[in-house]
Amino acid sequence: MSDGFLVVDKAGGMTSHDVVAVGRKALGTRKVGHAGTLDPMATGILVLGFGNGTRLLQYITDGDKSYVATVVLGASTITDDKEGEVIASADASKVLDSDIEKILKAMIGTIAQRPSSVSAVKVGGERAYDRVRAGEKFELEARNVTITQLDILAVRHLEVTTEVDIEVTCSAGTFIRAIARDLGESLGVGGHLSALRRTRVAGFTEKDACSFEDLKAQKFTALNLADVARTTFTPRELSLEEVQELSFGRPLAENGNTVINAALSPDNRLIALLKDEGGKAKPIAVFAAAN
Repeated sequence: MSDGFLVVDKAGGMTSHDVVAVGRKALGTRKVGHAGTLDPMATGILVLGFGNGTRLLQYITDGDKSYVATVVLGASTITDDKEGEVIASADASKVLDSDIEKILKAMIGTIAQRPSSVSAVKVGGERAYDRVRAGEKFELEARNVTITQLDILAVRHLEVTTEVDIEVTCSAGTFIRAIARDLGESLGVGGHLSALRRTRVAGFTEKDACSFEDLKAQKFTALNLADVARTTFTPRELSLEEVQELSFGRPLAENGNTVINAALSPDNRLIALLKDEGGKAKPIAVFAAAN
């Protein structure tokens, strides 16, 4: 298979780029990319696209994502997670469960969230984490994100800290580390993440994933480009004549809806993504030429 997707269960202690590097070797191509960077500490779903799948990544992974995480109350760190230097601490052993629940509940919905300073967000053309590592101190501007689920799974009161296990479903661009930081700040005791696992990216789940070890051993099943497009978008079955037209980037008769359509050939190839504009279904991306 020359075009498609591979879902990898990233282990802790490695970067997303480390997974891509191994994926290139396992798939036998340099044309491999990923969507939704996971920090080295984090584990879970990382979607790789290869061949024309790299061009489709931005469209298929723009949906919501799900995570499970552990928040430690009682210490703030420079990175908002356990890997950063502790910059403030307080006794959080006696924080009230009801206060934790109230603050987290208020985060559900569309909110203005300030990303962690140690993130992949670009500031002046540079990644924020690079500027922090160079010794610069700054805060990123808040931006709107949407959190549709924020459930408390468990609360553990320890000697000087309190640990809170949470499950989150949120829009792309939401920082789980920022949830931990903001919860700690609201309680006046500081907070950071000690564990983070991504369990879903749009339609990709843990059941689709192979382990990093299986990736290295080339024991995996890739997902077909057309099959993924068919389940992600509203499909439009093309005639041979329409395939020919799209292969030259020409528009077709409108789809009659406002969503993106996956234009598929009679032999189940993804030809293009279409969107209605000006009374026509215009290709926003063409993936295959006519045979």
